[in-house]
Amino acid sequence: MTLANEPPFETQALLEEIRSWVEIESPSRDAEAVNRAMDLAQSTAAAAGAKVERIPGSEGRGDHLLITSPWGDETTPGILLLSHLDTVHAIGTLAGPAPFRVEGDVAWGPGIYDMKGGALIALAALRHLIATGQTTPLPIRHLIVSDEEIGSGTGRAHIEREARRARFVLVTEPAREGGRIVTGRKGTAMFRLEVKGRAAHAGTRHQDGRSAVKELARQILAIEAMTDYETGLTLNVGTIGGGSGTNVVPQEAWANIDMRVPNQAIAEQAIAKLQALKPHDPDVTISITGALNRPGFEKTPAIAQLLAHAQGLAAEIGFDLQDLSTGGGSDGNFTAAMGVPTLDGLGVDGKAAHTHDEQLYISSIVPRAMLLLRLMQTLD
Repeated sequence: MTLANEPPFETQALLEEIRSWVEIESPSRDAEAVNRAMDLAQSTAAAAGAKVERIPGSEGRGDHLLITSPWGDETTPGILLLSHLDTVHAIGTLAGPAPFRVEGDVAWGPGIYDMKGGALIALAALRHLIATGQTTPLPIRHLIVSDEEIGSGTGRAHIEREARRARFVLVTEPAREGGRIVTGRKGTAMFRLEVKGRAAHAGTRHQDGRSAVKELARQILAIEAMTDYETGLTLNVGTIGGGSGTNVVPQEAWANIDMRVPNQAIAEQAIAKLQALKPHDPDVTISITGALNRPGFEKTPAIAQLLAHAQGLAAEIGFDLQDLSTGGGSDGNFTAAMGVPTLDGLGVDGKAAHTHDEQLYISSIVPRAMLLLRLMQTLD
């Protein structure tokens, strides 16, 4: 169906813009590369007539960008759009294993789905409002951060500051499983376990040694056993290391642990249990460092109400909008935990995020841009 207020969103033009963003590779830990992507976003927003604030990066990370509608004042609660321009892909991915290409309804490229496509269509929707002289009931603030893929260590303070003056938060992470948006995410915590034993010659003085690797193995079994699928708690020992040679009883060993939690109460219990682990061998010491990185994002009644509003808009546009909860974290975890109604996964549809097969579905670009536009126009 064609709506009376349908904007001139043209699929190929938007795809070409997305391509120009994808072709500026921007791995999270390369501040200069991320800033080149921010330069393009900044110039695009400024040319559209939006107010733009460049927020200098810190701790070796790239800059952040706050794009604001020309209407509304600084103190008025508004709609916060959250995006990121950093990706997991190294420089050279585009020229190597994952070039930009189009085949039928699919476009491939590093970061195209997670989440340069989503960031671009959000800006395109705001740009349309400005170009047509429209204002919205609430001011629009679009925050683009530079380090989401590595935990938003420098972006979090800006996200939470903007969330405190937001009535709603719309996150342009990619859609899931056929266009579903996200109304719940697990919290994430990262820990490092370090084990100190006693070195000895493995052949002549084995009895004098205290194996850090042996202790680590026993601790891994205890940690993995904490997983509880019924409550949604999972622990994964993802990387391990230790020892100095096959003929040496290992003095040191380590493991990195990923924890996913559905809510704060389960997080606190699980973290306390993890940190209470004791060595099996009294002559070996263990230490566990780390913390909750992103709190759980639970579907509250306010989020359910916001979802129902978005579903009604999607039906007007011509597609069925469903939701899901997922184990992966995003910047929406921060805002939802603050009690701000948050919808996530409002970006383009596709699949294979974080892989060399990352792709978006071209037919999703305009409907998803329309949904973001209609949310901006109707939320109050």
